[in-house]
Amino acid sequence: MTNGSIQSPDKTAGQENNKVPASYLITLLSIIFVVSLLTIINHYDVFAINKTVLIIFRWIAIAAIIGYAVYRKSLTTWILISMIVGAEFGHDLPSVAVNMQVISKIFLRLIKTIIAPLLFATIVVGIAGHSNLRQVGRMGWKSMVYFEIVSTLALFIGLIAINVSQAGVGVQIPEAVSQSDIPKVDPLTGSDLILHIFPENIARSIYEGQVLQIVVFSILFGIAVAMLKEKFRRPMIVFTEALAETMFKFTQIIMYFAPFAVFAAIAYSIGHMGLEILVNLFKLLATLYVSLIVFLVAVLLPVALLFRIPVKKFIKAISEPVTIAFATTSSESALPVAMERMEEFGVPRKIVAFVMPTGYSFNLDGTTLYLSLATIFVAQVCGIHLSIDRQLLIVFTLMLTSKGVAGVPRASLVILLGTAASFGLPAWPIYIILGIDELMDMARTSVNVIGNCLATAVIARWEGEFNPDATIEGGN
Repeated sequence: MTNGSIQSPDKTAGQENNKVPASYLITLLSIIFVVSLLTIINHYDVFAINKTVLIIFRWIAIAAIIGYAVYRKSLTTWILISMIVGAEFGHDLPSVAVNMQVISKIFLRLIKTIIAPLLFATIVVGIAGHSNLRQVGRMGWKSMVYFEIVSTLALFIGLIAINVSQAGVGVQIPEAVSQSDIPKVDPLTGSDLILHIFPENIARSIYEGQVLQIVVFSILFGIAVAMLKEKFRRPMIVFTEALAETMFKFTQIIMYFAPFAVFAAIAYSIGHMGLEILVNLFKLLATLYVSLIVFLVAVLLPVALLFRIPVKKFIKAISEPVTIAFATTSSESALPVAMERMEEFGVPRKIVAFVMPTGYSFNLDGTTLYLSLATIFVAQVCGIHLSIDRQLLIVFTLMLTSKGVAGVPRASLVILLGTAASFGLPAWPIYIILGIDELMDMARTSVNVIGNCLATAVIARWEGEFNPDATIEGGN
């Protein structure tokens, strides 16, 4: 790994500094046990416990957990613990928590400033630095084949899950549901989907965060640089290599802000929604989470084993970006650090730079599964019976419409509304889904990141360039 690698606390601290004393672990577990016991006793009315006392005990437990993070000196640990602290803060102080979204938005804005220059630099270096244009084309068709197979399986798993759970049958419509909660979106035509791939103005593409358009521009630019004479090509490669390393350092700085952003995002979600909304739509939420777990175990795990991807090392590599994606509900927030972690995992930078951003438009496994599930849910809420052949037609339609619109604002909503309209389904049940959409988005965004990280390793293995045993500078 080059000097531009992100050196998170996980990577820089020695094992001897990360060890948690056994006595502290015993104390921590004892505190958690006492707090859990008091919560159960109060919940089942064994005897009444003052609410303030319970809150104090919970915060004592959280303080102990924070102490564990201090011992660990691990950024991933801090991010995970910030989720716990944020959830408790949002539950205890909802009036304050609802105003904290600005902190997570600051983090997302900073991350978005990284994406365009990072993608541009890494893709250009990957193409022009090796001058192997044939490999670029080969990676392109291999990626598309892999993306289409995996995302299609995700669609069918979502379809099966919602038919088994029947989550939309018997749903009580909340009186608070208002059609004004749905933003107005323009339906996308087939030509819109195709045109969306190609940049009209690269500055506008960067401003709007159109990842796929940035990728297309960077690929063409890299090919053009590769065709230059050496005296012109070399300065461009040196510049883009320096830019890539600078952006990785930039990412390192911003990632230290991640625990605060995750804390704020979770606190806002809990404070804004509360826990009541889960009751009516728990079955739908559970259906999505269970089907996503089935997808991970039944599809992605066998793929990893088939391509001889070391699963334990892979899970360790992706834990940080997946946690960030889950808390912020943004794939973009995890993209820079996910690219860095997969490079550390043994995937060459040129493959990471090509496959991962492309996957963000064509390989959104969690989102495609959600779309098939949500479409049938809409029909079930309305009491509309859809025959198997009509459901299959919906799936094949989603196979096309779910590709290439990741950069469109509210992309899943655009596709869901368009699909409902195409098959004569009313749009009002989608308003209900929006009530828990943030909780659903956490899960599907996490799976999107996992799927794209695995795709880079799969294509690297397919190309014969995967080296999971590579020594990482500063690694453990």
